[in-house]
Amino acid sequence: MSSERCILLAAGGTGGHLFPAAALAAALQARGVPVELATDDRAMKYGQDFPARAVHVLPSATTTGAGALTKALATVTLGAGVAAALVKLGRIRPRAVVGFGGYPTVPPLVAAWLLGIPGVLHEQNAVLGRANRFLSPRVRLIACGFPELEGVGAAARGKVRYTGNPVRPAVIAAARTPYAPLAGQKLRLLVTGGSQGARVMADVVPEALALLRPDERQGIRLTMQARGEDKARVAAACARLNFPVEIADFLPDLPARIADSHLVVGRAGASTVSELAVIGRPSVLVPFPHALDQDQAANAAALAASGGAIVVPQTAFTPERLAAILSDALASPGKLAASAEAAKAAGVADAAERLADLALGVRLPV
Repeated sequence: MSSERCILLAAGGTGGHLFPAAALAAALQARGVPVELATDDRAMKYGQDFPARAVHVLPSATTTGAGALTKALATVTLGAGVAAALVKLGRIRPRAVVGFGGYPTVPPLVAAWLLGIPGVLHEQNAVLGRANRFLSPRVRLIACGFPELEGVGAAARGKVRYTGNPVRPAVIAAARTPYAPLAGQKLRLLVTGGSQGARVMADVVPEALALLRPDERQGIRLTMQARGEDKARVAAACARLNFPVEIADFLPDLPARIADSHLVVGRAGASTVSELAVIGRPSVLVPFPHALDQDQAANAAALAASGGAIVVPQTAFTPERLAAILSDALASPGKLAASAEAAKAAGVADAAERLADLALGVRLPV
């Protein structure tokens, strides 16, 4: 293993944090900068393939659980994580630590702060997450995935830099595919539900199709993500309409599927919204309504402000509303093309390079 001092990335918990971290890792390594990863044991199913010369698992826990005992145990676990991180960072001596949100980033970034190692936060959502809010006084810079970042205290506002959200190489590749005009072909409709799926899509989409005229249905080709029993429900409903559909519980080639679509219906997670923008595809976004910070609503609003998306709150996401959107899309293909262009203009394809510049700019001397 090389002894050259690395930049340590701190990310864990979900692919939503690890995927942008992996994009930054690739950008740094392309510049000859070694990268190591600090994460938690939940993330190892993603982290095993993470592009880093070493992966370090540190104790962490969320303090947002119910009950005083749960919170107390989480605090003790985070304290143990900080102690372990102090030892680890003292041995690694990274140039800088870059955190991607979530409580697994707390121990390494607190340790970096205590050791005088410069830290950078990256917030993927349009609202600063709770862990990042806690860490914001203890870092040099806060990179954000959207032009406006809510929830930043006055003291930290001067640290904010807009970089966009780093996206996977597959997204950059998909972004090279131009938007295909709808004229003369079927509307390719892609329905996703995020990493965990979304039952509301299975509830609404088939009923919306049933409300369309037969000739309108014949003008649509549907690919849909659905999980568990929802797959059977969707398949049965489409069969009753004699409407062919491709259903999968997971779409490993999602960026290519987005690029092949004329319209995407889905949730508004930071990765989803950023990938839609970089690839440049119009969308109907239904933000997850139960998020503590309403981050998906803010993400969706950012893309809608560019003209690249229609935002429909889940309470208003009815079969009638979706059917009206689909009818309008079929009747006015020019609107879809304009929305695709607007989404593309809002995308930041070089976000990983921008974030790499920040990470290298705050590093300690070699």
